[in-house]
Amino acid sequence: MQSELVALEANHTWSLTSLPPGKKPIGCCWVYKIKRHSDGTIERFKASLVAKGYTQLEGIDYHDTFSPTAKMITVRCLLALAAAQNWSLQQLDVNNAFLHGDLHEEIYMSPPPSLRQQGENLVCRLHKSLYGLKQASRQWFAKFSTAIQAAGFVQSKVDYLLFTCRKGKSFTALLIYVDDILITGNDANAIVALKQFLHSHFRIKDLGDLKYFLGIEVSRSKKGISITQRKYTLEILKDGGFLGAKPVNFPME
Repeated sequence: MQSELVALEANHTWSLTSLPPGKKPIGCCWVYKIKRHSDGTIERFKASLVAKGYTQLEGIDYHDTFSPTAKMITVRCLLALAAAQNWSLQQLDVNNAFLHGDLHEEIYMSPPPSLRQQGENLVCRLHKSLYGLKQASRQWFAKFSTAIQAAGFVQSKVDYLLFTCRKGKSFTALLIYVDDILITGNDANAIVALKQFLHSHFRIKDLGDLKYFLGIEVSRSKKGISITQRKYTLEILKDGGFLGAKPVNFPME
């Protein structure tokens, strides 16, 4: 929780101010989650400060909310291309991705308990996006796409989450899904330069070779790339209470 507050303050997410007449602040709460590796071991304990976006009023606190998501066929095409051309597959994670989005609306939020001072009646005027806001995903993608295109990448018209860059014989492809980034290409130096560029604009975590992406486990050998959703499937069965059910064969496409 403390590291999350430090990240919010470093990002200038809000400023404390008095609530203007006629304005109503939205609430906030802490959400806790255990992040795990692909093998199920604990990676870290995560705490996120989330705005209660369900109290936002359309036309006042937000306008557009739509944000694109990557198509699974695009992910498979990139994996097939990397396997055929023997390209490396790198994965990045953006720390506090939604916090990078800029807000154009005038939004006030009740301060989290640790910021409340006895006797003071201050609220947080939000300058940057926050998890839970209805426009959070849209504002983050707008910020990212503007930055990556300024670096010379071209946005695909088939899948808006795919960006490519070709310079001579060098080719680099980047696919983003919310805060998960997949990079492949035939130029290792270009990939390193891209990682440095992204880290200078957004705080990213380099996860190295692709292992787990959108619920898909990826393993690589000399024969090619193998993908499986075994872990994801078991989680669905567990949530539905069917882990002990008897398996039955059935026709499938």
